[in-house]
Amino acid sequence: MIDETTPVLHRAAHIVSQRGSGPEPEAFAVAEGSIRATGPVAELRDRFPGAPEVDHGDATVIPGLNDAHIHLAMAATDLLHLDLSAAAVATTDALLATVTAEAARTAPGEWIRGSRYDDAKTGRITRHDLDRAAPDHPALVVHVAGHWGVVNSTGLRALGIDEDTPAPDGGDFGRDADGRLDGRLIERALMNVVYPATARGDSPLTPSSPQDRLRGLLRAQELWHAAGLTSICDALIAPDDIALLRTARDQGRLTMRTGMLLSIDHYAKAQALGVGSGFGDDLLRFVGVKAFLDGAIGGRTCLLAEPYADPECGGPDGHGLQTTSTEELFAQVREVHADGNRIGVHANGDSAIRLVLDAFEAAQRETPRPGLRHRIEHCTLIDDGILARMKALDAIAVPFAGYAGYHGGALNTWYGTERTERMFAHRSFLDAGVTVAGSSDYPCGPYEPLLGLQSMVTREGIEDGAKVGPTQRVTAAEALRIFTLGSAEAEGTAHHKGRIAPGHLADFVVLGENPLTADPHGIAAIPVRATYVGGECVHEEATR
Repeated sequence: MIDETTPVLHRAAHIVSQRGSGPEPEAFAVAEGSIRATGPVAELRDRFPGAPEVDHGDATVIPGLNDAHIHLAMAATDLLHLDLSAAAVATTDALLATVTAEAARTAPGEWIRGSRYDDAKTGRITRHDLDRAAPDHPALVVHVAGHWGVVNSTGLRALGIDEDTPAPDGGDFGRDADGRLDGRLIERALMNVVYPATARGDSPLTPSSPQDRLRGLLRAQELWHAAGLTSICDALIAPDDIALLRTARDQGRLTMRTGMLLSIDHYAKAQALGVGSGFGDDLLRFVGVKAFLDGAIGGRTCLLAEPYADPECGGPDGHGLQTTSTEELFAQVREVHADGNRIGVHANGDSAIRLVLDAFEAAQRETPRPGLRHRIEHCTLIDDGILARMKALDAIAVPFAGYAGYHGGALNTWYGTERTERMFAHRSFLDAGVTVAGSSDYPCGPYEPLLGLQSMVTREGIEDGAKVGPTQRVTAAEALRIFTLGSAEAEGTAHHKGRIAPGHLADFVVLGENPLTADPHGIAAIPVRATYVGGECVHEEATR
């Protein structure tokens, strides 16, 4: 038996190390979960005589891909319910038929739930459509953006919502042209029902069992490893989610390095335990706290200074929604900052981002904490003033990587071409010296990081070919750094994650083609041959 400290040598036709200078290595040595050495094959063989070798042949090896804002705990639940994404149901008829089939398998009175519904691709549905599809069941269909959903009439009654029910602060109930409820639960109205991490009050939805959620988590982890992910930050965590992750870890089944942003609604519990940013280890780590300020890009509810280009978007005044009051936002940021912890605030629209920066600046003036780097989650619509303020604060941007590719020309329709040149502004962040991380926000966008890379490089819709803010294009090498080193900066681990270099974690991905030299329009289709976490293979292509 080989001693556990004996390294394993990995070699490939191409290695993208991101070491910063010098020629790329021919091989690298892995021992005890880390990279011990890199260099020419002959040199490593001399240094480690008798070490076993893994030859990846004509493949390209890159550092492990790291999604800085994704939802693992949410996916663990969603995978137990209906997949109503555009890839699964292309039309409203197909969506409703799927709901009907599920109702036939479900006891009367039990909830029918589905997620990733995309009205722009599949078509619009109302509560009346769901009434016909599932007349004897409460039914809830959550939009792909995760910020609104549709319930049927039985579902509205189960939730205690009628025509006279006041909308919650930071949320709304959708209404039709006659002013009657159309079944839409918008922002806080949906979150109070669906998301345990943010719910204020009890939800009538029956929670999935811990055993079922563990099954969903393991399935999500399997899918994401197959796409090349080795690390993620779950950007909305509640105590039950932490228990789920700990169970997976205790059973030796958590192989995805997972950072956590705890919902601000549960922050008092972390304070009581003395848990803060950086607590944990390289497998399960507390990154910081998550707060919300506005709505969604795909949901067309984010808070804009100027009205939406599409008059059907943005709510009653066309500017979107502020889901947390300014006073509450300032208090949240002040508290987390004063404790020395990192906060990531969900802010998409330019008006929302400016309010977040106001809160960051006020907290820093009151309690100076040099080096405490806060995050703006999504940070979608920017301008030069926003960039300058972020640079001065050393704040971190976590924008959507794949939205230009996924939504395509619909973004130009909703927001106008002038604004899409300032959205998901990876080019502007890099040029301004603002740290920018890679993010899918799955289930709100496709989880595949290679699709995110392609979207950042081409800024073209994958289905329609529409150009979406092409001035924000980055090179493939820059896109890869965003999805590795940028994401590591966002979680505070860049000193030992994101490179194939001595002292770094042995997290790497074996690809069938080099993304730095491939046709940019084919990056998303590059095969992921294998994925390694800590030197252990957690995914291998079935055909190999």
